[in-house]
Amino acid sequence: MGWLWAIIVGFVLGLLAKAIIPGKQHSPLWLTTIFGILGGIVGNAIARAVGIESTRGIDWGRHVLQLVAAIVIVFLGDMLYMAVRGSKVKA
Repeated sequence: MGWLWAIIVGFVLGLLAKAIIPGKQHSPLWLTTIFGILGGIVGNAIARAVGIESTRGIDWGRHVLQLVAAIVIVFLGDMLYMAVRGSKVKA
């Protein structure tokens, strides 16, 4: 069940990140989901490092860090995807 939950959260984080980033992103949905999963993992690691891993109620701080990490990863990942895709189209 943990993997299914990670995929669902990654999907949501990836879509939210794509909605927040201005302009059009060209990475496919499956790659956006992977970027979202990575954003969740990185956000959790940062939250743990700053000491907000376990709080009462909803962990808003952790969720914000996950979303910020997902935004950065989706943005950079899309740039990399376009660079690789662009080099294949020119060949």
